[in-house]
This record gives sequence, structure tokens and C-alpha cells, in this order.
Amino acid sequence: MSAVESAGEIEGRRNAKKRQGVVVSAKMNKTVVVSVERRVQHATYGKYVTVRKRYAVHDTLGCQVGDRVQITECRPLSKTKRWRVSERVTTVPAASEPAAE
Repeated sequence: MSAVESAGEIEGRRNAKKRQGVVVSAKMNKTVVVSVERRVQHATYGKYVTVRKRYAVHDTLGCQVGDRVQITECRPLSKTKRWRVSERVTTVPAASEPAAE
């Protein structure tokens, strides 16, 4: 088996966790930070609260900030990376010209 496994191989072995979120940082090589939001009911008050978690994700697709992606759990790739981008759900169109003030 190769050093870097594909997302398809990992999904076939076991029921890997999947999350969907938005890329908030793409400044590292082959790594993006994805923010995943979920709505949870507060234990005492019953109000629904939005909880955000940021994941360091291995990216081979070349995602940009603002892209909505699906991530899949995988083996540890580094100290912080335990997730892989499995598919790009939507992309942000590239800005053709800078905004004039």
C-alpha cells in the first residue's frame, strides 16, 4: 500500500466519518482549514446554538477559501491532520478583477 492512500480506499475499509464545511484558510502546502457548523440544542435552556469546529484537512484537489467541501476521516497524516478532502461540493468563482473603491 502506498504512503498516501486515496479517500476511496479508506472509505472502503470502514465506515469513515464524513463532514461538510467551508474552507477558511488555504495558506499551507496541501493543507486547508475547514470550518464545520452544526446546530445543537443547549442542555439547560433548550435553545439551538450553532457550534463551529475547525479541522486541518489534507487537500489534493487545490481548494480555495470559500469552497464548500466534504471531508472524510482518515489515518493520522501529521500532528494535526486526521481528515482528507473527499470532494468539492461547490466552488467560489475566481475574481476576474479587483474591486474598485
